[in-house]
Amino acid sequence: MPGYDAIVIGSGPNGLAAAIELARAGRAVQVREGETVPGGGMRSAELTLPGFVHDVCSAVHPLAISSPCFRSLPLAEHGLAWIHPPVPLAHPFDDGTAALLERSTVATGETLGRDAAAYRSFMDPYVAMWDRLLEDILAPLHLPHHPWAFARFGLHALRSARALVKSRFQGPQARALFAGLAAHCMLPLTQPATAAFGLVLGVAAHARGWPLAQGGSQSLANALVSYFRSLGGEVMTDAPVKSIDELPAVRTIICDITPRQLLEIAGHRLPAGYRARLAAYRYGPAAFKLDWALAGPIPWTAQACARAGVVHLGGTLEELIASEDAPWHGQHPERPFVLLVQPSLFDPSRAPEGRQTAWGYCHVPYGSGVDMTARIEAQIERFAPGFRDLILARSVMPPAALERHNANLVGGDINGGTQHLRQLFFRPTVRRVPYTTPLDNLYLCSASTPPGGGVHGMGGYFAARAALRRGA
Repeated sequence: MPGYDAIVIGSGPNGLAAAIELARAGRAVQVREGETVPGGGMRSAELTLPGFVHDVCSAVHPLAISSPCFRSLPLAEHGLAWIHPPVPLAHPFDDGTAALLERSTVATGETLGRDAAAYRSFMDPYVAMWDRLLEDILAPLHLPHHPWAFARFGLHALRSARALVKSRFQGPQARALFAGLAAHCMLPLTQPATAAFGLVLGVAAHARGWPLAQGGSQSLANALVSYFRSLGGEVMTDAPVKSIDELPAVRTIICDITPRQLLEIAGHRLPAGYRARLAAYRYGPAAFKLDWALAGPIPWTAQACARAGVVHLGGTLEELIASEDAPWHGQHPERPFVLLVQPSLFDPSRAPEGRQTAWGYCHVPYGSGVDMTARIEAQIERFAPGFRDLILARSVMPPAALERHNANLVGGDINGGTQHLRQLFFRPTVRRVPYTTPLDNLYLCSASTPPGGGVHGMGGYFAARAALRRGA
């Protein structure tokens, strides 16, 4: 393979972002993907029945549409179209009502009872400064570009989600809505900095929305690949890399893989101390995921849920705290917090006419082998009686199946490693430039690097910039 300046291992969002940034700088780049289809966590497939398109991992993209990296790319010219459901998120309750995370903070407040004004006064300043904040949030540890905005954010972000909602909101609706947002981090909601995740996702919904990629998340991957190829890049699928020794001599190798895979393919070339630090990297709780082919729309008791792309099924703040604490103690909650997406309501291309798809998961201990199907479906039935009667087929993906689909989902951890405070900033180890390794030409760019999990490509972008600064 003569003539390449760089090879990128893995075609997830970070790998493709790194490849694009290098190619835009005039480098000749090849991407190697072990699976038959590029995209990593952005893939879509007919997992249940013919004609039903399901997202294998990521389904909704608040960080992709906000990402400074992706927003700089002409992805619409390469086939990407965003679909915005009327309501980004609904959080139903047992009394038949629901809190709604609307695009407008005013409309959101109207579903939060006595906390309407408190919610608006809390969120509006962040919405106004979102683009400035994002430059600092989706970046490695650094002196902030917008220190006053970032300091305001940090004042609240470093708190636990439980402490923040109890101090800011009085009613159950706002407390549960915000806690559900924070629970995406897969940490106990009593831990410091869990409020940051609720803030980022909540503000993102108001500022940019929580869109779906028309046709499935694969459409985002395809657009990134198409643009990369337009720059002269090459993508090889069915091309797993077992060792970096099998690669040709190139100036730069960027790995969209987690520390475990890096040890497997390059450990023999890395110093013992660095190997030990990679081996100590901590993975977090896992996802247990289900996809359904349905005979019709989910019959929500709270009818407003039918307007939402995402529905959080977790009840009250206290239930959410218990559910998210359980996996850290090796336990499987009887009433798990379920994150559900109903894409075909807003994108008819996902299912045959008159039919629907749904996607959902809950959090379980790392590597769990417990079947959560009945518990997840019971949570949906709790808020949508008659749901089970609509099921035509289901795809069941416990943690081991998720890892088989995508080797980066180690033990079913969809965040590339736990995002507790220390490991959020120092991923995967403590280094001045976290994307570098002791080998001058070897870099890491997966969700195991800052800014962590999510489809935003920023880890890949910063890894490529680090390589270019070194003369890649």
